[in-house]
Amino acid sequence: MTNLPTLARMIENLIRFGTIAEIQMKPPRVRVKTGELLTAWLPWIALRAGADKDWDPPTIDEQVILFSPSGQLANGIALTGIYSTANPANGEREGLHRRTYRDGTVIEYDSVAHHLNAVLANGGTTNLVSTGGISIVGPITHQGDYTQTGNQTVTGTVTVSVDVLAAGISLVKHTHGGVMKGNAQTEVPK
Repeated sequence: MTNLPTLARMIENLIRFGTIAEIQMKPPRVRVKTGELLTAWLPWIALRAGADKDWDPPTIDEQVILFSPSGQLANGIALTGIYSTANPANGEREGLHRRTYRDGTVIEYDSVAHHLNAVLANGGTTNLVSTGGISIVGPITHQGDYTQTGNQTVTGTVTVSVDVLAAGISLVKHTHGGVMKGNAQTEVPK
């Protein structure tokens, strides 16, 4: 039969706080420092790990809760995502869902203001592949150069503030031969 000190230790080990001390990616495991103890390699809890999966490994010094069935730390699993003094919250109000990455990138949705915001770290890039197409409803404001490969169909008016170049010919500065200077006008293009 189990003696009282062993039973007390097992009860204490059922649920413990700790911090991530080491991480390995294959297989995904962590070692947790809890008090003076350093655990064996343990799995961490992911949001999804079935047909749909999430990959978001914890980081060193992230606070966790250890759940150890039967009070055996060697059988434990780490539940990540507990704010601490070393890793404080990155939000301050309800209605805000924010993800802050270690490089400074922030992706957030504010359900109070109905606003989706993504700001990548300086030099960050974006790639979107959607072979079935993309549909955007609403006005679009774009800053910076734009390069397109493929045809473009516009329903409506195209307004250009400077010029349009087609095969190197300026819409604003091109000339027509065979036209006399003066009040005469060319015919409508055919």
